[in-house]
Amino acid sequence: MDWDDAYANGPYIPGAEDYPPRWTERAENFRTAHAERAELGIAYGGGARQLYDLFQPQGTALGLAVFVHGGYWMKFDRTYWSYLAGGAVARGWAVAMPQYTLCPDARISEITREVSAAISHAASRVDGPIVLAGHSAGGHLVTRMICADTELPATVSSRIKRVLSISGVHDLRPLLNTAMNATLKMDADEARTESPALLEPETDASVTCWVGADERPEFVRQNALLANIWTGFGVRTRCIEEPGKHHFDVIESLADPESEMVRSWLSI
Repeated sequence: MDWDDAYANGPYIPGAEDYPPRWTERAENFRTAHAERAELGIAYGGGARQLYDLFQPQGTALGLAVFVHGGYWMKFDRTYWSYLAGGAVARGWAVAMPQYTLCPDARISEITREVSAAISHAASRVDGPIVLAGHSAGGHLVTRMICADTELPATVSSRIKRVLSISGVHDLRPLLNTAMNATLKMDADEARTESPALLEPETDASVTCWVGADERPEFVRQNALLANIWTGFGVRTRCIEEPGKHHFDVIESLADPESEMVRSWLSI
């Protein structure tokens, strides 16, 4: 198995290089349009990247939705993804979009703790139920939040009702065999202890694992893996393979308040 190829998305997506500038433009436009109801760069810790943006709906929020970005724990920040708050905000939810210290400046276990801190901080600002979503590495991070060893306070974890992992990486062990591990700096122990698929969940939340049917086979496998294993622990899981979607466009539905993805996430 060529594990580098198995986790290489760009070479298999036509026009892959056009996506980041498109994300940036849409995100900037969204922030401009929602400037009166946005708080940008809220600190949840003392680190330079320990910040999140919070987008409020009209009126009192129904609850808190959190989106955690991907990029193999090595790339991107919150500013690329603002427009993905659009679906939940239009449905009356406040949306927090955190960023975190990137590898190699932080280990994945440290990133897990940062995301816990970001969610806890945002939860102190918004009342009501909490729903989590994350893409790719973000899918790993949001499912990591509901494992038995979560660092979320019980007052926060008990509010989490639904978790949406989009193209999530739930078993980190294959990444030990990739060139990117020179940056991730994982060892076998961390790969095991940070893999949601190898951990016991502790949650009453429902979990949806969502992947594009046109993604790399390894992402389709990772998607089904968590839903399969956690079903055995009694977690309410769904496994969805969306036709015609790849790794870069499967997240687009979060921007659409009428999409099945948003409706499923918010249980409308």
